[in-house]
This record gives sequence, C-alpha cells and structure tokens, in this order.
Amino acid sequence: MNVPAWVWIATLGGLLLLLAIDLVIVDRKPHEVTIGEAARWVTFYIACAAAFGIGLWMLAGGVYAGEFFAGYITEYSLSVDNLFIFLVIMSAFAVPPIHQHKVLLVGILLALILRGIFIAVGAAVIGQFSWVFYLFGVFLVYTAYKLSRSGLGGEDDEYKENRVTRLARRFLPVASEYHGSKVFTKLNGRRLATPMLIVMVAIGSADVMFAVDSIPAIFGLTKEPYLVFTANVFALMGLRQLFFLLGGLLERLVYLNIGLAFVLAFIGVKLVLEALHTNTISFINGGHGFHWAPEIPIWLSLLVILGTLGIATVASLVKSSRERKRELISS
Repeated sequence: MNVPAWVWIATLGGLLLLLAIDLVIVDRKPHEVTIGEAARWVTFYIACAAAFGIGLWMLAGGVYAGEFFAGYITEYSLSVDNLFIFLVIMSAFAVPPIHQHKVLLVGILLALILRGIFIAVGAAVIGQFSWVFYLFGVFLVYTAYKLSRSGLGGEDDEYKENRVTRLARRFLPVASEYHGSKVFTKLNGRRLATPMLIVMVAIGSADVMFAVDSIPAIFGLTKEPYLVFTANVFALMGLRQLFFLLGGLLERLVYLNIGLAFVLAFIGVKLVLEALHTNTISFINGGHGFHWAPEIPIWLSLLVILGTLGIATVASLVKSSRERKRELISS
C-alpha cells in the first residue's frame, strides 16, 4: 500500500480537526459528562471510523478496508482493559468528575504521540527482520494466557505508580491539592505542578504499557503502518467517551477477558503461521518457508474477532443479569 505524503498530512490534519471540535464543544466549559452525551460522542467516533473504512474500501479495495476494520475493532476492544486502569487511577487521584474528561483528553494525546513512535519503530523492525513475527506471535499467546488467568485490569485493583509517574513526581514539585483544571499553579511565589498534571502523566504512560500487546496484535492483522496508525487513532479517540458511557458496566463484562484472550491467541497463532510461511531463518528448514503453513485471510480474522467479542459480551451480560436476579430474590 503506497500512501503518499499528502495523504498522511491530510490524515493528521483531520485528526487535529477532530481534536479541535472536541475541545471547543466538550471542553469549553468543565462539566460532568452525562451518559447521553457520552453515547452521542461514542456514536460519532464509531461513525467516523466506519466512514474512513468505507472510504478505504472505495479507494484502496476490500482487503485494506478489511484490515483496517479488523485492526480498529481489535484495538478498540483491547482498550477496554485500559478503562479498568483509568477507573483505578481516577479513584486513586480523587479526580473531580468535572475535570475527568480533560484528564483523559490530555492523557490520551500523550498516548497517541508515544504510540506513533512505537508504530514507526515496529514497522521499521518488521521491514528489516521478518523473523520478529515469531517473537510477536509467541508474546501474544503468552499475553493471552496471562489475560485469561488474571482478568481485565490485572490481578490487583490497587493502583501502583509506574516509573514515568514516579519520575514526574521526583523532578516536579507537586501541590497537595487540585487548583481547578490548572496543571501548574503558584503558591507563595513558587511555581508548582498540580495533581492534575501527574494524573495526566499516569494515564498517558499507563496506556503506553498496554500498547506493548496491542501494537504487535494489530501488526498481526496488517503490516501497513498507515492502517496501524489510523486504527489506533480512531480507537483512542473514542476511548474517553467510552469511559463515561460504560462506567459501572465494566464490572458486568465478566467474560470479556476470555474473549480478548482468545482474540490475542488467535492473532498470535496467525503471526506464527505467517512467519513459518515466509521463513528466512537459516537454521529453520534451511531458511526456506513452510508452504504447508496456511495463511489466514483477513475476512476470516474479522469474522473470528467479531464473533468472539460478540459471544463474550452477550454471555457476560446474561450471567450478570442472572446474578442480579438471584441477589434480588435472596434479599
């Protein structure tokens, strides 16, 4: 897929326009985001992603459009794991509800920049060393195993600051209280960072940690850096509103970790099969590919991803509904 420079520039311009609209409409006045407002914005961003995919299908063909949709759905689904961590971070930092949207916006902007760097590095490594697919595949299968065992958000619900957040605290004097939505303030003639800045750093750096598994996953669906980047952008842009929309529903998605684990394992196996098919490592089969290794088409990948996530979601809601009925009966 040959993407001209002007297309990249136009895409980045469109992203900045979306951010500007979001800032002007949503963040012009700090407020607590309602479920209705969040639902409208989630619908808007999903519609934008769908329109982009349809445009790809018309201009570049069904294969690239299918790769984009598979990557977008996978990234958006994996980002639900981020929401659990976001909830824990918001609670740990006691972020006022009227400022939570701004915190998520800036945190995710940081994540977009850092993910862009990850994607560029990943594309360069894959272009030079095809054997990296073996590593990606094994890593995703291992991650799937861990996710199926620990559940979404990890085993521990208690927030522990990561190294980036601790470094920010070490080098920046931090005020003890929030000062509205300010990230810096002056107290007694001294310029201090506020907890608002620290929580933004915490959310941005936490998202990058999750990119360690989501970036290899999407490279298992498409090798096109442009599609990898745009799928990540649309997934992250809709993540903030999804945070407010789902809210307490997150705890009801009891089987989602199993569904996501299956998707990661499936993509991991797909990567290993592809690595075997295009093998160039000299000590494996003399550097020749294993032509018997099947290549999984993108339409099948898309079907497996949608089917798995749909089943996991429905099963989760059914189980949660039954448990609530039992609690009502017992009470």
